[in-house]
Amino acid sequence: MATHSRRSNSRNFRFDESDARVRPARSTRPRSKDRPTHESAIRAFVVQVDRGRSTCVTEDGVTVSAMKARELGKNSVVVGDQVALVGDTSGKEGTLARIVSVYERKNSLTRTVDDGVGFERMIVANVDQMVIVVAAANPEPRAGFVDRCLVVAFDQGIEPLLLITKRDLADASEFLHLYEALGIPTMQLQRGDSLDQLRGLLAEKTSVLIGHSGVGKSTLVNALLESTVRATGDVNDVTGRGRHTSSSATALHLNSGWIIDTPGVRSFGLHHIEIERVLSSFSDLAEVATACPKNCTHKIATIEPDCASMLGQMVRRNVVNDLRAYVVCSTRLK
Repeated sequence: MATHSRRSNSRNFRFDESDARVRPARSTRPRSKDRPTHESAIRAFVVQVDRGRSTCVTEDGVTVSAMKARELGKNSVVVGDQVALVGDTSGKEGTLARIVSVYERKNSLTRTVDDGVGFERMIVANVDQMVIVVAAANPEPRAGFVDRCLVVAFDQGIEPLLLITKRDLADASEFLHLYEALGIPTMQLQRGDSLDQLRGLLAEKTSVLIGHSGVGKSTLVNALLESTVRATGDVNDVTGRGRHTSSSATALHLNSGWIIDTPGVRSFGLHHIEIERVLSSFSDLAEVATACPKNCTHKIATIEPDCASMLGQMVRRNVVNDLRAYVVCSTRLK
């Protein structure tokens, strides 16, 4: 009877809003979409990135260790970047600043790790000059690697310089002849040569050294800086390839400029560059591209015979001075 009575009373009782239980808010502080402006941030140049920590040099010349803000994302900061720093920027031992933004880049040196997959990896940013370091021998020079570096340099508006090391081991004149038509500056060196001319070319510029392992990049950096700041290694006698001695890109101050030493690379994919951008990088190929059939992909002769025929006409008319220039444009399609 008691149970029946309680049910009857609950049916007759009228509820209103005052009887509703309202769960209290977790926080009384209203959420804001506004983000800090970091007006007090100072500008700095990134000289090294290693396991999430970046070494930066401020405009006052102070070396600061910093970590990037989470909102910037993974791999968002590379050597050569101009960044905004907040926090402790004193540079004292044990202090850590924070990178809150990356200034707009004027260019970037990016390679595709695997042409088939198309995974891009940015190496450095804001570069004035690319020094392509190739050994005359041990390891042997590879034109395909140089071709790919040139494509990236022309695409990004970076001045290329082809530097041959170990000239005492072999004659590289035939190799250099492949690039005469492109008009790029070249230089040959061996251990003990004067570096005054090279220092002049590097002055007041941010230059990146790129090349296979074992060609002598780190040795060259040590000679330029007259120090042993970079570790060096030998070439593997079995594979003929160099051993990696530099594990990450590092920018080093040289007089009024910067030189960036990079780890040796064994592949330099160009899958991330559209073929139209490749063609536009070479002025002597402009007429070839415009005269090709509609929707021409500019692939090798066995696939695009009309394109190859048009190229042959240009070569015979000396519009294209060297067939090598076309090979440069075809590297990513082979």
